Amino acid sequence: MRGYNDPKIDNRETDGLSGVHNSLAYRTNEIERHFHSYERWAGAAAIPNAEIHVADNILTIPAAFQADGGNLTWGAWLQVLGSSDTPVIAGSAYFDPHRFMVTDAEHDDTTYLFQVAFGASGAAALAAGAYTEGVFHTTGNKVGAAPAFIQTRRIAAGTKAWVRICAVGQNTGTLDFYFGLHEYEG
Repeated sequence: MRGYNDPKIDNRETDGLSGVHNSLAYRTNEIERHFHSYERWAGAAAIPNAEIHVADNILTIPAAFQADGGNLTWGAWLQVLGSSDTPVIAGSAYFDPHRFMVTDAEHDDTTYLFQVAFGASGAAALAAGAYTEGVFHTTGNKVGAAPAFIQTRRIAAGTKAWVRICAVGQNTGTLDFYFGLHEYEG
C-alpha cells in the first residue's frame, strides 16, 4: 500500500523531463519536443528509386507531389516517403507528418478528402488502421493560404508513407502538395 508521501504521478526518479518511459514526465517531454522541434519539408524526389527514395527535402527545390481522386472514389495510393527518406535529421528514430501545403488544385470550390497511411503499402496500412485522414476545401482561388494540419502517432524512421484523395462532386480532381514533418530522437 502506498504511503501518504509517495509520488502520485511518477513512481521513479526522472532526469530533468526525460522521465521513465510512459511516465507523465516522459510524455510531457515528448509534447515539448513536438512543439519545439525542427520541421523539414519535402516534395517529390527529382530522381526517385522505387519505394526506397521518393521524397526530396525542399533544400533541393523539388516538385510538388500530385494526388488524383474522383467523385466518391479514392484515387490510387501515392507514395510520399520511401524507406530511406527518414530520418532527415541524423539520429532521429521517429517522425510525424505535421502539415500539408496544397499549392494547386484541379478544381475550385471543391471538397477533397485525404488519407495518409504508414506501412509497406497504402492498402496494408489502411487494413491495419495505421492511417489518419482529413478534409481540404479549395476556395475561389483554388487553394488556401495556410497549410493543412494533420495528426498522427509517432512513426518509426524508415516507414513508408502513402497518400490518397477523393474529390467530392468531381469526376477527377488533383491536388499538388508539399508536406512538413517533425523528427524525434527516441
